[in-house]
Amino acid sequence: MKMVKSTLAVLTTAAVLGVSGFANAGATLDAVMKKGFVQCGVSDGLPGFSVADAKGVYHGIDVDVCHAVAAAVFGDASKVKFSPLTAKERFTALQSGEIDVLSRNTTWTSSRDAGMGLVFTGVTYYDGVGFLANKKLGVKSAKELDGATICIQAGTTTELNVSDYFRANNLKYTPITFDTSDESAKSLEGGRCDVLTSDKSQLAAQRIKLGAPDDYVILPETISKEPLGPVVRRGDEDWLAIVKWTLFAMLDAEEADLTSANVEDMAKNSANPDVKRLLGTDGEYGKDLKLPKDWAVKIVKQVGNYGEVFERNVGMGSELKIPRGTNALWNKGGIQYAPPVR
Repeated sequence: MKMVKSTLAVLTTAAVLGVSGFANAGATLDAVMKKGFVQCGVSDGLPGFSVADAKGVYHGIDVDVCHAVAAAVFGDASKVKFSPLTAKERFTALQSGEIDVLSRNTTWTSSRDAGMGLVFTGVTYYDGVGFLANKKLGVKSAKELDGATICIQAGTTTELNVSDYFRANNLKYTPITFDTSDESAKSLEGGRCDVLTSDKSQLAAQRIKLGAPDDYVILPETISKEPLGPVVRRGDEDWLAIVKWTLFAMLDAEEADLTSANVEDMAKNSANPDVKRLLGTDGEYGKDLKLPKDWAVKIVKQVGNYGEVFERNVGMGSELKIPRGTNALWNKGGIQYAPPVR
């Protein structure tokens, strides 16, 4: 009788897991392999993170994460398709299965990570909310914004962060919300609001799109923590591991001085045990991820290490010219850090 009860309990548990999706580990990878590409949700136009050029080709840090996942899975970084999404659309698109991964300057929070059926895979960019103001306004600090009208993108963590900041500092403000970041920026430029608020990286991106960017300044305060990173559906541990370790591989590659130019040579000739494990010449670590042995080689060769990706998209080699700062590696004054492949 006890055996029957135990069997029923196991079956009941399995049924519950099946309904919630937890019993379908590997389903996303299987679907991706079957259709032959990764469907990636990105922003609807944010320089440095995701923006399409005149030919419709997407560029940016978030875009490169998607290319890297494709390189790991298929050995070909081009096997990815992009879905441009507003802040309001992004989570529904992932929850519904419209996209396989969301890589859209999205802040990792407890409610998003635990209450939406989603899970974050890591941090591609450490950011924080700030304010962009026209120099004519004459303010040098966010604490001088009492009574200001503020443009905010709807469906973002920024709305709550700004509310918290103004309440904590006994300041008043009038919010005006918009569905897209471009609408917010145009309203600032048109004088509908006094300042634009968003993640500081986004403010830098929007500033260069204005008609007279030198007329605007990002105020010094950073009023929140905004760790931005890729998101997948909860319950598919195989796919979670692939997206997570794709980012880790780019970080570990930078730490080991592996670049798109030297990674193939290092895979053949390096005697460094850490490098050999990462690049698949020692051990079967790719097999653990259901990936080929040279998965990390493909990522670095075709997309680059984290430093290369940062530099060309938002760093000093880009229009944004954002210093590495907090996003430098842990051994170079920042907090970017990845577990080892071993």
